[in-house]
Amino acid sequence: MDAGRMFAIRTGRPVTLGTNGMVSSPHALASAAGVDVLRAGGSAIDAAIATSAVLAVVYPHMTGVGGDAFWLIHDGASGEVKYLNGGGKAAAGATLEALAQRGLQEIPLTGIVPATLTVPGSVASWIAAHEAHGRLPLQRVLASAIGYARDGFPVSARLAGFAAAMRAELAQQQQAAAIFLPGGAPPPAGSRLRNPALATTLQAIAEQGWRGFYQGAVAQEMARFAQEANGFFGAGDFEQQRATWDAPLVGQYRDATIYNTPPPTQGFTVLQMLQLVEPHAPHRMELLGPDRVHLLVQAKQISYHDRDRVLADPAFAAVPIARLLSQQHARERGRLIDMGRALRWDEVPSWGSLAGDTVYVAAVDRDGNAASLIQSLYGVFGSCTVAGATGVLLQNRSAYFSLDPQHPNRLEPGKIPLHTLIASIAKRAGKLWAVLGCMGADGQPQIQLQLYSGLVDHGLDIQEAIEMPRFLSGRFALGEARDTLHIEGRFPPETVRELERRGHLVDRWGAWNELAGHAHGITVDAAHGVFSGGSDPRSDGAAVAY
Repeated sequence: MDAGRMFAIRTGRPVTLGTNGMVSSPHALASAAGVDVLRAGGSAIDAAIATSAVLAVVYPHMTGVGGDAFWLIHDGASGEVKYLNGGGKAAAGATLEALAQRGLQEIPLTGIVPATLTVPGSVASWIAAHEAHGRLPLQRVLASAIGYARDGFPVSARLAGFAAAMRAELAQQQQAAAIFLPGGAPPPAGSRLRNPALATTLQAIAEQGWRGFYQGAVAQEMARFAQEANGFFGAGDFEQQRATWDAPLVGQYRDATIYNTPPPTQGFTVLQMLQLVEPHAPHRMELLGPDRVHLLVQAKQISYHDRDRVLADPAFAAVPIARLLSQQHARERGRLIDMGRALRWDEVPSWGSLAGDTVYVAAVDRDGNAASLIQSLYGVFGSCTVAGATGVLLQNRSAYFSLDPQHPNRLEPGKIPLHTLIASIAKRAGKLWAVLGCMGADGQPQIQLQLYSGLVDHGLDIQEAIEMPRFLSGRFALGEARDTLHIEGRFPPETVRELERRGHLVDRWGAWNELAGHAHGITVDAAHGVFSGGSDPRSDGAAVAY
């Protein structure tokens, strides 16, 4: 037994086991809907769409059809891993000049501006994934989501709490308040919440596919709403929205081949951080000891600095991925790592926020197909704006655009903003081994790093890796130091004290903190044909199998 396993980890849940198919997501009803589709003969991709659609209904504070999505899809027959870009593009009128005319020096987080600067991209990705890998009709795949939107679903304590926290913002718009503040107040936990207008929108998608959302009555209503509210997108912008296929990023960490989503997402940072830490042999460090945490935080500081200088939509800016992921670059940047003291943020200047809300879905089927899907509205309830009579809560992802005309991520028509959304797949010995991801904005790469290190370096199962005490480096709010190290209280006290001695600015969380993100994943034992699923107790999620 290595030193990392000496610390007694008592997980709250056993790992979920199955042999025919499995789904893990941040809401039990959504995971169950995905497995229902698998049982009916659907593929892992069908299951991921079904799960994502239910989450758009029952987890509206974190996701929705008005957001964006990115996929990695593993084809069981060929072993190929493909990337699907469901990022929403900026409207034709979304220019720096238009924002300047409104007197804006930055893009706000709520309201009509962020709601309509970009077109929702997630539905286009559902359709593209289904056309390539679906087995069941969309009507069957979306049936659960339509039913929950039409007939209602039970409000979880988390949803009730977030609705209460965002009450003032939701109350600013009549349509949003009517849905999420029924009777003028946040819905209590255990009550039933309905969104019949969203059920109608989902039904249009089920019947007409891409046209049901990006043309016809739904698109016309969203365009009408934007025009009357002095927003940006119009019918022509919806007609231009398509999801696109491409190759994933690929890296190696010890015996694992790891795939992640390329620009405009920040997926390269996971692979870069793994490159930076591997020479230091974290598998020989204590799992919850100060050396491992210190090392992983330093790798984050370096990688995020690179991200913030160059990451943008590759259709508009040259992103030097080959250089960023080269061994030479890792060696050069790795010289900044000092195991004796913290690498302060100002020594590797950057910017960013950890705040953000997202959902992640992992799905596998008996034929070896797998979907790693990340979807989001960005902020809590996105822009807090519903698109007219569609029931669609619109995202505020456009707030990630820069208004600096010299920055590669500057706002431009047709452009996808920098995305914190990332999804991952991994292989061992050439076989599908892991499907994992998490929510958490800037925290996502850090959480993936901790998961892969726990799995590969310390032999944890997927549930143990997810429930392991977690840390996040960065700030959650303006005014907070950019190199604050937020750390859950289940780390040994001596670890925290040593991190402080090395110069880390430690924010002591309680034993569990939802701000540490919601991670979910599935691992595959190819030799025995067994799936192991993990879900995050920091969410309302479940790994469900059959």
